[in-house]
Amino acid sequence: MAGVMKAIVKTKPEFGAELREHKTPEITEDQVLIKVRATSICGTDVHIYRWDNWAAGRIGAAALPQILGHEVAGEVVEVGRSVKGIRSGDYVSVETHIPDPRDLQSLLGQLHIGEHMSILGVDIDGTFAEYVAVPSVVCWINDRSIPPEIASVQEPLGNAAYAVLGEDNDVAGKSMVVIGDGPIALFAIGVARACGVTNIIVVGQSEFNLKIAARMGADHIIFASDDRRKERFDQVRDLTRGYGADIVLDMAGSPAGLDEGFSMLRKGGRFSAFGILTDSYYNINYNNSLVFKGAQIHGINGRKMFDTWYRVGNLLSSGRLDIRPVISELVMIDDFAGAFDRLMALPRRVAKIVMFFDKDELKSARGRFVGFN
Repeated sequence: MAGVMKAIVKTKPEFGAELREHKTPEITEDQVLIKVRATSICGTDVHIYRWDNWAAGRIGAAALPQILGHEVAGEVVEVGRSVKGIRSGDYVSVETHIPDPRDLQSLLGQLHIGEHMSILGVDIDGTFAEYVAVPSVVCWINDRSIPPEIASVQEPLGNAAYAVLGEDNDVAGKSMVVIGDGPIALFAIGVARACGVTNIIVVGQSEFNLKIAARMGADHIIFASDDRRKERFDQVRDLTRGYGADIVLDMAGSPAGLDEGFSMLRKGGRFSAFGILTDSYYNINYNNSLVFKGAQIHGINGRKMFDTWYRVGNLLSSGRLDIRPVISELVMIDDFAGAFDRLMALPRRVAKIVMFFDKDELKSARGRFVGFN
């Protein structure tokens, strides 16, 4: 499709981005072109917007200019000649991890952790644009009962579902501690509730987000502070009949949170490692926290393709899971800079923000939130 479109572009290796005209992408034979109906902001986008050390090292100035974003819902408007299973008019969202079919992981069905996979909005142009071109292999056809503002956040919601369910999907009737209170942690609470976790304990720092945690179904809220670590440990023990939690999710990525998480895990329990540390290296009491405890550790990188997507879509379309409490704002794309400012501001006053290119689409989405938040 020839022409130009609006897009949020990272043009310089410094703070910020620009809303500018950009050439509409042309698809290859294995790609589809998607008209974006809704796209949402992720923590990764904030790192790139800030251009912190991670963004500078992972992307690099030489890759700029590049379109930001990777969370999306939209309609397929053009299909490459080799594409099968996706047609024009399909209502889709997109898996961020683009697999390389030559990877051993791809051959073994572990498409989400390939050695040479690329990432939408990091390695290639992303979804903060009126149109995005992606390989058809990463498209997920949505149930049309799921509105765009919800469908666009299935990617991070999938992170949450994978963290909650782990590799074995064995959660019903169990207890769970969630370390952290960011949007994905909040999604995890809702997934845990919908999937039968019977005792959900959340440890976090943001009063705003912890109120959302309660709305998402947390049974117990524990406020984190440095001088109450022993008290938090004792509280979790008391809430789990002295055993510790069956499952602990680290959604924060801090050494202190990891220490607490491992201490709160019962013997034989499962630890989902999702949070990213600023410094990759972490000291642990290997004997007591892992070996003698018989702990399982599940590393959570992305979402299972497409098992997680299937489960998330069913949870949403069935109405068993309502994630609207986590979506704080619905805005036009022109307000992107203000949206990023609000996401970075402390104390927190927003959780998840979804952006739109079409005013009528935004109006319809806001109508679905009237009287809710």
